[in-house]
Amino acid sequence: MPAQRDAEGGVVAERGGRRGGGREARRAARATGAAEAVAYVTRKTEPPKVLSEEGLETIEQNADTILEEVGIEMVDFPEALEIYEANGASVEGTRVRFPKGMCREIITATAPARYTQHARNPARSVEVGDPHMVMVPAYGSPFVRNLEEGRRYATIEDFRNFVKLAYSSPQMHHSGGTLCEPVDLPVNKRHFDMVYSHIKYSDKPFMGSVTRPERAQDTVDMAKIVFGEEFIQENTVVTSLINANSPLSWDHAMLGSAKIYAENNQACIITPFILAGAMAPVTPAGVAAQTLAEALAGMAFTQMVRPGAPVIFGSFASSMSMQSGAPTFGTPEPALVLFTIAALARRLGVPTRLGGNLTASKVPDAQAAYESAATFLPTMLAGANFVLHSAGWLEGGLAMGYEKFILDADMAGMAQALVSGVDMTENGQALDAIIQTGPGQHFLGTEHTLANFETAFWVAETSDPNSFEQWELEGSKTAEQRANEKWHQMLTDYEAPPIDEDVDHQLKTWIETRKGSFPDSDVG
Repeated sequence: MPAQRDAEGGVVAERGGRRGGGREARRAARATGAAEAVAYVTRKTEPPKVLSEEGLETIEQNADTILEEVGIEMVDFPEALEIYEANGASVEGTRVRFPKGMCREIITATAPARYTQHARNPARSVEVGDPHMVMVPAYGSPFVRNLEEGRRYATIEDFRNFVKLAYSSPQMHHSGGTLCEPVDLPVNKRHFDMVYSHIKYSDKPFMGSVTRPERAQDTVDMAKIVFGEEFIQENTVVTSLINANSPLSWDHAMLGSAKIYAENNQACIITPFILAGAMAPVTPAGVAAQTLAEALAGMAFTQMVRPGAPVIFGSFASSMSMQSGAPTFGTPEPALVLFTIAALARRLGVPTRLGGNLTASKVPDAQAAYESAATFLPTMLAGANFVLHSAGWLEGGLAMGYEKFILDADMAGMAQALVSGVDMTENGQALDAIIQTGPGQHFLGTEHTLANFETAFWVAETSDPNSFEQWELEGSKTAEQRANEKWHQMLTDYEAPPIDEDVDHQLKTWIETRKGSFPDSDVG
């Protein structure tokens, strides 16, 4: 049973510093020891401000005006209407309006600023909330892509592969959720296999099903087998994604799933999913105000269901091509929204989910690299606490890329080095080294350089900094080819984490019985 541990205890960040034996030895050490690393990023830097306090207050006021004057539509969920009305909201038909400040007061009164998501291996439990950042793989793609096969529909075997890759990647602190949609399984039963795969092939934290409330309940029931019913009522073992139907609408599938998780003390990421210009205004301030309004209604709902249930303020906001209507990524406007939402979440006192390695590119090319970096760097600087889509995202989320996963995970490894800030210890200042070396001399053989040789700089494992001649001698490989070799090797080297045989048997028996209780269907 996972034991409570100190929020700051046991935090180890994998860094790309050089190790004895050279680059290949370092790569080999990572390949064999990846699953042993325990990490969640701890931020020491202050997030940059893109808005003044007055500007943030204006957006909060605008969100309250939206909630009071326009309200939120609740689709096909009469019970939610009753819950809102019982807690002071005004209900007219399926429209819910909120007195100014009502949602904020409910959230700030009970929602935790930080919580532990327990993994079945206690050493891999993560802290969600400031000053921590948890890197989580991409989510929800119906297709997968790799160098050999190109783009194709995902299968349960692909799903298992990505669970194994996330488990074997020290840069990923979390197993994630719907890593890809296994379309070879019935729609109404595939969630059993997905959740089981997270539990069986990894011992990192995981996300649950949200496509229908009964599937959320299935996730909770499976978690009870693994962790024990009493334990999960007092501790969080599942964090799951709950998306609004922007603009200004929640439905039974999403909010009903949130109700199941909140009732059982499990965490919900309340996330408006917005393409600016289509589902919200084109301006960052307008997107931020609408996002806040939709999220406030959802987060308050979880606290009405169970005060104190963990909740994350999520935002997914991208721009769009005004010529074609296609979503675009890596543009400055969503980055401004990202910084703004992070600041609003800190003012609200709840963790935040933002950003990731996002791209519209169909392959892991230069476009994928710069668009991903243009989203991921602001995500880290803003101090997002739960970074969904940290690895694998391609094609606007339609495809999960094997090589892209490896390249993104590599970049995620730099997060700790960046947000740790400037080392101002005596060693970090290096004043003695500068004085002792003097003018016109190099630092290569100094005592200070030798003492810091292994950890001085973060190094991308999939990059090749060698000379042209050395690169050519080693096969003139591209980054995509090196990533391809790496994921194949990681799957070859993968060793499943131990799981209690009785627990595994109970899970499989329960799943078999539950699957047999209703017919297969491809209706969502």
